[in-house]
Amino acid sequence: MARLAGVSQATVSLVFSGSEAGRRVSEATRERVRQAASSLGYRPQAAGRQLRLGRSGMVMLAVPNLQGPFFGRVLEGVHEEAARHGLEVVVSSGWGGATLAEAATSSRFDGLLICSPDDSQLGELPADTPAVYLDADPSTDPARPTVELDVGGGMRRAVEHLAALGHRRIGHLRSVHSAYTFRVRQAAFEQAVRELGLEVVELGVSLNEGHAVARRVADELLERPDRPRAVVCDDDVVASGVYQAAVARGLRVPDDLSVVGMDNVTVAALLAPPLTTVDLPGEELGRVGAALLAGLLRGEPAAPVAPLPTSLVLRASTAAPG
Repeated sequence: MARLAGVSQATVSLVFSGSEAGRRVSEATRERVRQAASSLGYRPQAAGRQLRLGRSGMVMLAVPNLQGPFFGRVLEGVHEEAARHGLEVVVSSGWGGATLAEAATSSRFDGLLICSPDDSQLGELPADTPAVYLDADPSTDPARPTVELDVGGGMRRAVEHLAALGHRRIGHLRSVHSAYTFRVRQAAFEQAVRELGLEVVELGVSLNEGHAVARRVADELLERPDRPRAVVCDDDVVASGVYQAAVARGLRVPDDLSVVGMDNVTVAALLAPPLTTVDLPGEELGRVGAALLAGLLRGEPAAPVAPLPTSLVLRASTAAPG
């Protein structure tokens, strides 16, 4: 911006500082700087503050998979809250520990939001990097804040719902990824079926590989001669694959097969019949995380955050067996 206006960076900082020294810059020079800022999309107050603090005004949101619809919900919340603090958001996927470390040490980003990390994606961040973990293991980096979701409670409610309908044997299409969020779901599922005395048929599925892979695993489950009459899926995309596999075999949801998902993304309400699913409040997760990160950038200590509550959204995809 300084180059575009034909002035020094110090002059730009003075123009946006609101100080007495800034008012001593000539009106013609101030107007050139304002025009340059406008053409580059800078907001004057944010630009001045960033120049004074040596910041870019950008933060990075790292998600495992840009195609995952749940992460769209998270991004919506992050964008909304970041805008309130004069911050811009850049999204990255397919990242690893080295990528994050490089982003942390570059001047491109003021801070990081790391969402639902796989164990292989975690690495050491510089101690002075402002970072917030979302839907992650709070013990990963105790020095930095973590915002959790009560995914375990949501999974338990899903299993209890099917048991209350009378299902005694259920399927589980579980994620094969080594992320904390899926370990919590698996532990809650195992505890619930054990306490309720249910029989289980489990198959693993790679959530990041999309709908086609989910459909193939659903086919495998429903081709079994002893197929279950109810299925819990680790996300709604997998649940949509179960719907397709059921239709291909002439099975009706929920008359022949009850299906429960997790995430409550847009597709859940659009399926026929609409999907019973666990709502994970992705927008709230993003808002809380972005607010914490903005506080860190202001030098404020981060207070612990209780896990965000989840809920079971009852729709028409579940019924009593037979």
